[in-house]
Amino acid sequence: VGDFKAGGGAPCTDALYADRKRRLDASRHALVLTPGDNDWTDCRRDSNGKSDPLERLARLREVFFPDGWSLGRSRIPLARQEACAERDGVACRCPGLPENRLWTRGGVVFATVHVVGSNDNRGFDGANDSEQACRAAAGRAWIENALRLAETSRSRGVVIAAQANPWEASRERVYDPLLAQLAAGARRLGRPLLFIHGDTHTYRFDQPLRDGLGKAVANAWRLESYGSPVVGWVRVSVDPHDERLFRVEPRPPAQAGS
Repeated sequence: VGDFKAGGGAPCTDALYADRKRRLDASRHALVLTPGDNDWTDCRRDSNGKSDPLERLARLREVFFPDGWSLGRSRIPLARQEACAERDGVACRCPGLPENRLWTRGGVVFATVHVVGSNDNRGFDGANDSEQACRAAAGRAWIENALRLAETSRSRGVVIAAQANPWEASRERVYDPLLAQLAAGARRLGRPLLFIHGDTHTYRFDQPLRDGLGKAVANAWRLESYGSPVVGWVRVSVDPHDERLFRVEPRPPAQAGS
């Protein structure tokens, strides 16, 4: 769930991207990445070399998402978003995003959607606002695609992963549409939905999604992974005999090697 580099003091060079790609590809298992704000949005910071975020985003896509396969040594095929996300008449205003991925395993639909921290790259200038608006439109379409697939294929449940913590305060409430879509989608699906994110570096597994009356959506859970400086990991298993479907086992740093 993103942030393969530090948010500051780490210039966003091609050499760094190549190094991170090599490290991720060294995984024994198939590895699916969704970008984080440290990886391109925050490249505009002085300590990161004052790079153009949009140019760095284009390069990130070339390096990490050139084809329809996962990363890692045992790569698996993934569907990627290729359909136009939003049209202006017959013209495509917002194309699909190659980094938005989808696959199924064990009767569960998995999807990554590119939503990042740092206000999702909104509020810096007109060009970046346009980028964010189109990426958000593509994200909404991709989540809807995952939910429809789960409905039509009678899947056991859905996992959606992004980098941003959408419960963090944001300008213009930029993450509210994502939260509303996740809550409405879970209620419509009626089966377990797990939303996984990073960004705020705190392990938690809870139920913060709310319906229109402010009640917790009973079949939806949020998992946030560990983050620096507390670098643990989390094992998530699919258990069809558990009504929650997803069994979550945190591995804090003391157990990280187990």
